[in-house]
Amino acid sequence: MAGGTLFPHGDVELVVELGPTDQAALATVATVTASGADEASRIVLPPGGSRRSLIYLPRGILELQLDLAGGSREPGTVRAQLRRLGTVQSAVVRALPALRRLVREPERFGAVARRAWKLLREDGPRGILHALRTGERVHRGRRYEDWVLLYDSLGEEERARIRAAVDALPFRPTFSVVMPVWNTPERLLRRAIGSVQRQLYPHWELCIADDHSDQPEVRRTLEELASVEPRIRVQYRTTTGHISAASNTALELAGGEFVTFLDHDDELPEHALFAVAERICAHPDADILYSDEDKIDDAGRRHTPAFKPDWSPELLRSQNYVCHLAAYRTDLVRRVGGLRAGFEGSQDHDLALRCSARTDAARIHHLPAILYHWRMRPGSTAAGVEEKPYAWIAGQRAVQDAVDAAGVRARVELGPGTGTYHVRYALPVPAPLTSIIIPTRDRLRLLEQCITSVRERTRSAPYELLLVDNDSREAGTLRYLNRLERTCAARVLRHPGAFNFSAICNAAVQAARGELVCLLNNDVVVISPEWLAEMAGLALQGGVGAVGAKLYYPNDTVQHAGVVGGLFGTVGHHFRLSPRGSGGYLERLRIVREVLAVTAACLVIRRRLYLELGGLNETELQVAYNDVDLCLRLWARGYRNLWTPHAELYHHESMSRGSDEDPANRERFAGEMAHLRSTWGQVLEQDPYYNPNLSVRADIPEPAWPPRVVHTWSRLG
Repeated sequence: MAGGTLFPHGDVELVVELGPTDQAALATVATVTASGADEASRIVLPPGGSRRSLIYLPRGILELQLDLAGGSREPGTVRAQLRRLGTVQSAVVRALPALRRLVREPERFGAVARRAWKLLREDGPRGILHALRTGERVHRGRRYEDWVLLYDSLGEEERARIRAAVDALPFRPTFSVVMPVWNTPERLLRRAIGSVQRQLYPHWELCIADDHSDQPEVRRTLEELASVEPRIRVQYRTTTGHISAASNTALELAGGEFVTFLDHDDELPEHALFAVAERICAHPDADILYSDEDKIDDAGRRHTPAFKPDWSPELLRSQNYVCHLAAYRTDLVRRVGGLRAGFEGSQDHDLALRCSARTDAARIHHLPAILYHWRMRPGSTAAGVEEKPYAWIAGQRAVQDAVDAAGVRARVELGPGTGTYHVRYALPVPAPLTSIIIPTRDRLRLLEQCITSVRERTRSAPYELLLVDNDSREAGTLRYLNRLERTCAARVLRHPGAFNFSAICNAAVQAARGELVCLLNNDVVVISPEWLAEMAGLALQGGVGAVGAKLYYPNDTVQHAGVVGGLFGTVGHHFRLSPRGSGGYLERLRIVREVLAVTAACLVIRRRLYLELGGLNETELQVAYNDVDLCLRLWARGYRNLWTPHAELYHHESMSRGSDEDPANRERFAGEMAHLRSTWGQVLEQDPYYNPNLSVRADIPEPAWPPRVVHTWSRLG
């Protein structure tokens, strides 16, 4: 669809008419600029012969590129045109019949108001106009349904490829799918069981335990399905024991090498077991495998994807992120005693904690693919843990048991977000000293504000203040530093010469007296009194490298919530500009979790570990990226870097030394960026804690178009 001249920018309506042979095709459109087609802009057109989409065109578009997957591609069978949206007046006129109906049926007002609010939030004012004028919702091409069509749907070609791949596997483990059942609606029960029967990987058995359902259609349905499918095995319990007991009854029937769990109203995509079997063949020593998941409503619409990180044990203590689909080596599940009664609602979280404690991290594998559809119904945990508050309490006990079993002194509390937990690690007695290292140069107001906040708001953790003065010249600053020294409020080291943040910190760590060191910028202000105790408790845990804090801009938006590799081409701060108090994607802004790196604006690490690594890179990374490089060296040695939201501080970013966008700093900054890329490029592109299905072109996690991982079942892969 060539434009001849530049296309108009803004919201336009694209109308595509397809001939009879192309109406079943998957139609997508990408924008073309002087640089070529932009695949990240590709949108999916709705099904049908006449397809309308409201799309946003930025400036500089030369052409729209239409592709058909599964169509005839015969010339003359496709017509397309752009047309502007109707006016507000015409939209109102077209809405009058609906308004008259609303007057006649006022009981519909609540439902209409909720739908209008949903349209306004999701599609904006233009979207409401579009809906009024056409009767259809805006189709912007950035909805999860479109992502599914493009990257997570199977055609016959993909199914044939998977069937051939099954035959080529070096070995074929059998999966025992454990399903506890109790009074399941027949329609949903048939869909759940049918999703197992439709598996492209045939080596499975479905082990069902009916937990003494009192609805007769449940037993009738199970008997009918088991009579025609020998791989379905059913045990009928004589008493209701709830989900843990019923799951253990089903587990007794399991004869496969691996066991996986399916709730009685959820569904598996048809390639789920194949994907897991393929990974097991690549890693025969695997003990635990888990996948991404999404939710599905009663109409079969998929939504709310959970794209998860690779193995993250601290995250698992903060939240049951493993959840579904999880496959365990059967003898491992039996060694830990199966599911435990008394943990109903969080029995799968408890199982993941206990099984992961009995194996090595190298034998736990994450599959970055949606292999489970979790039914969202009123009263189910999929609708929100608040639907079953007892599950949240049971999860708290499960995590407490896990840390106790590990010999860790900690108290587990309910977290700030529903279904989350806060593990408060106890400091040793006596508590170790932390040396808080603050490089500084003049800027008295910033420094004084920082020091005052540390001294007035830090409790529960002993510390010393170690200021490193890099050629301050202002009389007020010099008087203030002298007063701190004279009153023994801080030690002051002099480090003259050109600003080299790495060298300054390294010299200070050598002079530090603490078991822990905290690198702290002079432009931060402490918010939470327990910030240092929180970070120190985490830094002292086995296998932990650096610990970072939650930093805000002065306007109460997030500045730092962990560093993501590959974001915007190199690294970036995650969740930047999210409002304070926001839970973020999957509540990640409210829980302690593993990250690839954290910022040295506030970083705590064991002094011995810092020195063993040689500290920050003073030569190639004098100012920027030295903290990321340090964290990556820690990660390469097997340490886990953590970020905690329970240590909160304000950060007046770069106010003390100037921005890297300043022309005087650009050349140095570019060289440091090039060094980071050349040293760590492959690691940054494959951040284990950032799912490849998520975009690296956005601060806030959202599906990538296209994903950075392509599976055999992707229609356009």
